[in-house]
Amino acid sequence: MRLLHTTSLSLNEYHGDKVPKYAILSHCWNESGEVTFDAFQSGKGVELSGHSNIEGACSKAAKDGWEFVWIDSCCINKDSSSELSEAINSMFRWYREAEICYVYMADVLITTNNNDKRDSQLRKSKLFTRGWTLQELLAPKVAFFDREWNAIGQKDDLHDLLSSITGVQDLNKFEDACVAVKMSWASKGNTTRIEDEAYCLMGLFGVYMTPIYGEGTNAFLRLLECTKEQSPMV
Repeated sequence: MRLLHTTSLSLNEYHGDKVPKYAILSHCWNESGEVTFDAFQSGKGVELSGHSNIEGACSKAAKDGWEFVWIDSCCINKDSSSELSEAINSMFRWYREAEICYVYMADVLITTNNNDKRDSQLRKSKLFTRGWTLQELLAPKVAFFDREWNAIGQKDDLHDLLSSITGVQDLNKFEDACVAVKMSWASKGNTTRIEDEAYCLMGLFGVYMTPIYGEGTNAFLRLLECTKEQSPMV
């Protein structure tokens, strides 16, 4: 697992029980401005718009006392198929084991204490339409922030609103739901790659598969086969 040091902004690798405590970031990718592993390592990442997300997450984590943070965009070397496969299969666990997950909502700005206006903005956020963010909301302890890193609230504080948006009745006991119900939650999420429609649900169903980009809809068929082996449909 590769972690980003919150003050030096250096990447460090850890394995097994040597992984230190860390915070983790949930956010919507900006495909044209996201800081990838290569861009970060080359130093070109500072020129991209997504670098402000990294700085914001590191600053918040450091203030909260966390030395490390995990950010998917720059902590995974996607040019390595083996590393990408490990990350996809481990991601749910990495979110679940984080000390805190910062959900950064770039399309939300809270300027009033009016809860109705806050709720209206949250309902419109792109974050809730992305396939990968479902597991990020369910697995860890979560705190939400707007685009200026103003605190919006904790997952438990916003439970009823989040339940209404996601369709997940109990965010803290989601694992008790059957396969069919979990699939209904996932149906609201979109992914850029068609294979990710399946890969982003692996952790939610507790299954492990080797990602094969290029397999198209067959990825979802493989996921269904794995869920049949492990869980009842109803």
